[in-house]
Amino acid sequence: MSDPSANDLTGGIDYGRLYEFRFREVDQAARERAWREITPWLYRALGEPRRILDPAAGRGEFIRVVPAEERWLIDQVDQRTDGWDTALKVIIGDARTVELPADYFDGILVSNLLEHFASQEDVGTFLGRMHTCLQPGGRIAVLGPNFRYCMKEYFDCADHTLALTHLSASEHLYAAGFEVERIIPRFLPYSFRGRTPRAPSLVRAYLRFPPAWRLMGRQFLLIGRVPE
Repeated sequence: MSDPSANDLTGGIDYGRLYEFRFREVDQAARERAWREITPWLYRALGEPRRILDPAAGRGEFIRVVPAEERWLIDQVDQRTDGWDTALKVIIGDARTVELPADYFDGILVSNLLEHFASQEDVGTFLGRMHTCLQPGGRIAVLGPNFRYCMKEYFDCADHTLALTHLSASEHLYAAGFEVERIIPRFLPYSFRGRTPRAPSLVRAYLRFPPAWRLMGRQFLLIGRVPE
């Protein structure tokens, strides 16, 4: 597979440079501290899985700290730095096509990925692939910007191509064979690039107070389950 960050006129978007520019003013340490609070919440929502997959891991804020026994990550750009846990199973490539075991994982987190696909058919293909990777009873969490609540900023990201809401994404989950167990239209704020508080104590308080989600949340969270 060719290097997705290579500067090739025939290769489409250079995601390495794109993310370098997008996150140039983001305090990565503060972002990681916030995710250390978010991750346990998501882990419990997934039923505390033993084998977990993050198919769009980015800088690994979730997968590096989730307390599962076995952790796999996929991303098209290798963003590993010194200090990453060598026990992580890392795959660089497209989650729709890389080799993955069937009926293996009991938890998957899809974070801020679906809006990057070129078509609704691509979303269906991807979620169908994730369904085949999960064991019966396994759960998938889908987190993403809710177009209904962040339409003004939604397409400020060069790689956002699909406008999705909690309702359209729920339909995709069900069409891919999942039982839709939980729909939260407004969960996390839109991004870490704004003035969103990221202090661990504030993130903890936010997660414990769902009424605040209805004020600040602009990303949906869906939980789906593979039928037994």
